Amino acid sequence: MIANYHTHTWRCMHASGTEREYVENAIAGGLRILGFSDHTPMPYEGGYISKSKMRLDQLEDYVNKVLDLKEEYKQDIEIRLGLEVEYYPKYFEKLLEITGQYPIEYFLLAQHFPGNEIGESYSGLACDDPGRLERYCEQCKEALDTGRFVYLAHPDLLHFTGEDDIYEHFMRDLCCYAKKKDVPLEINFLGIWEKRHYPDQRFWKIAGETGNKVIFGSDAHQPDKVWNPEALGVAERMVKEYHLHLLDTVDIGGSIK
Repeated sequence: MIANYHTHTWRCMHASGTEREYVENAIAGGLRILGFSDHTPMPYEGGYISKSKMRLDQLEDYVNKVLDLKEEYKQDIEIRLGLEVEYYPKYFEKLLEITGQYPIEYFLLAQHFPGNEIGESYSGLACDDPGRLERYCEQCKEALDTGRFVYLAHPDLLHFTGEDDIYEHFMRDLCCYAKKKDVPLEINFLGIWEKRHYPDQRFWKIAGETGNKVIFGSDAHQPDKVWNPEALGVAERMVKEYHLHLLDTVDIGGSIK
């Protein structure tokens, strides 16, 4: 593993440590690329405040801190500036206007909530409703249509406890769509480390059969998890078991405008 594009900071209110500690641990672990992708602020209406995202007034500080470290450590590691973003149709264009003022280099797609979040329940809650599964997959596909995302983080986040054939139907459609759009899927190390319901082996069997490109993502919320050899070992075994097409890096390109 030479690159990790999925790294958080304290601003999201559920991560710890300093940005410098993440960088130092990445270097110690042999990473050559470290991407910061904290939970994006959203231009919510009505005074709503998310409990798991940085605030809009923290974005400039986030950008400046990452850029300072990018310059300071340029001889040691390549640091990239990104955001982990939900596709919320109501707010997405406004979000692009806001982030377009900064040299944000990439978005990771992570659909933690359906709709526009407010009044919705977390995608990771167990549910046997096929309609909820379909809604998740369709919203991810709409997001991929924007062309704004470099990969789909924890694509198996939706915790469907219903019949396997229903799960396979909708998730195979999503995998096929991601392959059509040439968007990689992330095997998420946080899910492995915390023994969550993802990675979902049903999903990765489908991804292997579909021929999706995959990328490893630390999803680090603590500095010592930016390089996680135990989770890496599990992920490598998954790649072999399901014959997955593993990428070392993804194409970031220039700033998102």
